[in-house]
Amino acid sequence: MRIYEGIEDFGPVTNPVVTSGTFDGVHLGHQKILHRIRTIADEIGGETVLITFWPHPRLVLYPTEHKLKLLSTFEEKTKLLRQFGIDHLITIPFTKEFSELSSEDFIQKIIIDKIQTRKLVIGYDHRFGKNREGGFDYLKENIQNYAFELEEISREDVENVGVSSTKIRHALEVGKVHIANDYLGRDYELNGIIIKGQQLGRSIGFPTANIHVPNDYKLIPSDGAYAVEVIVEGEGFNGMLNIGNRPTVNGNSRSIEVNLFDFEGDLYDKRITVLIKEYLRPETKFGGLEELKSQLKSDREKAISILTQK
Repeated sequence: MRIYEGIEDFGPVTNPVVTSGTFDGVHLGHQKILHRIRTIADEIGGETVLITFWPHPRLVLYPTEHKLKLLSTFEEKTKLLRQFGIDHLITIPFTKEFSELSSEDFIQKIIIDKIQTRKLVIGYDHRFGKNREGGFDYLKENIQNYAFELEEISREDVENVGVSSTKIRHALEVGKVHIANDYLGRDYELNGIIIKGQQLGRSIGFPTANIHVPNDYKLIPSDGAYAVEVIVEGEGFNGMLNIGNRPTVNGNSRSIEVNLFDFEGDLYDKRITVLIKEYLRPETKFGGLEELKSQLKSDREKAISILTQK
């Protein structure tokens, strides 16, 4: 997959099959579009092109009104798009100036003039152009003016519920990780670096690795304990994750800590991927370390039971 920072360096490609959007999370609805453009491109001997925007438009247009957290970092999104067969990823810097571009100018200058689109495929709810004025209905009404073909993708349902990034964010924020994973079509993941913590877990037999997630816009699920799978340098381990302020030991800042089962070794400064499988319980202030230790034993047994069934 070739990545372009801006539209200027994009060169002519064969029979471009194009889609556009933020694709935050690359969830099942997005995947439906990605599968479709890959299929069309293969049928006509074309290449797939995805236009996305960075930063997320809502972060630029409403920086104080919306404290939006994203489901995927740019690196995570790029990895997923590559897996789904995107040949060309165009990242357009989203600025307030760009937000003033009309839908007609977006179509003419980018979709037609620059990319020379053969077929445009968009989701049923995709909007573009100034004030989100453009969409499938607008394109359909004006299709006789364009040299490309047009196709709309209907929403993707899970148990009759339309999948969206907003619904996935809400599920993660209230501890319903199973719903988020169903909508994503995979486990929600956190990527970070192991840093040194207070090492309190080691003193009660549950050593933990503290995870620093460098992207402050990445959505961290609600406080609590989780059953997880962890990948370190290509090797997988089962474990349990705690997100929160550690009230039992009077913690005063939010942390992300993982206890790996059947692991011995040094993890400091290593990159780690955490796949969040299931929510175990909310964060709780216990009466002391012994009570916490007893709960962690119970959490471990529950997590092992969950993970052996996955």
